[in-house]
Amino acid sequence: MTEPGGYAANFLREADRDRYFATLLLMPAERAAIQALYAFSADVASIRDRAREPAAGEIRLQWWVDAIKGEGHGNVRQNPLAAALLDAIAAYRLPAGPLLRLLAARRFDLYQDPMPDVQSFEGYAGETVSVLYQLAAMVLNGGEEVEAGDAAGHLGVALSLIGHLRAFGFNASTGRIFLPMNVFSANGVTDGEILAGQESEGLFAALAQIADLAAEHLDAADAAVRLLPRRLRPAFSQLALLRGQLKRTAASTRPFASLPDVADWRKLGALQVWALRHG
Repeated sequence: MTEPGGYAANFLREADRDRYFATLLLMPAERAAIQALYAFSADVASIRDRAREPAAGEIRLQWWVDAIKGEGHGNVRQNPLAAALLDAIAAYRLPAGPLLRLLAARRFDLYQDPMPDVQSFEGYAGETVSVLYQLAAMVLNGGEEVEAGDAAGHLGVALSLIGHLRAFGFNASTGRIFLPMNVFSANGVTDGEILAGQESEGLFAALAQIADLAAEHLDAADAAVRLLPRRLRPAFSQLALLRGQLKRTAASTRPFASLPDVADWRKLGALQVWALRHG
């Protein structure tokens, strides 16, 4: 039987290759703990696609809540992802609160309500993505609390904006609008037009404004990471991949089409160059 850490690594490699590649820069013990965090996040993020209805998704989210609180029914550790996460929490004294807030924020995924505005999006990104980088920095700090809020906060929002720009067409095809609706409304675009896949000058203007916002957060994240001690910077190495992804997305003239990703070897090379400069 595969040990929990190995299972989490394999799961992450299939579910979120960018984060998996970023963890390859880390030392083995720290890598296993951070891969467990990221694999947990990837599993939770996929609940929306696996659940046939919101109630089923709520049950799965509650299972994770109970597991983290130590209130799970049966042997929670029979689930290798849960076992790996609990091992990481114990080894590095990670606080349960941020993980529970992540689960609460992911309830939004289960329903069809559009993301209302930029402030709501930034809050959602902070609870679901930024928290991962804050906890990863804590792992790299030997389990001690660390102040990396600006780096984690800006990186989480940038990554979320870029990810949802890239997935804009797919989400629209499933009836979802994850990007802030008030930006579209300000450009005369309705939710019905987005869900119907209707292109317009207003749509392109709104997407360009969101891309600009992502670039601002990327710049802020990069500046904040440079101020961190070198031992903490590898937690934020995914910065190496985001600017190129944003550039390709912003240059696309087909906002509802799926964009091809770059080759794995290029990603690995970009991460290695980043590590030499920042790590």
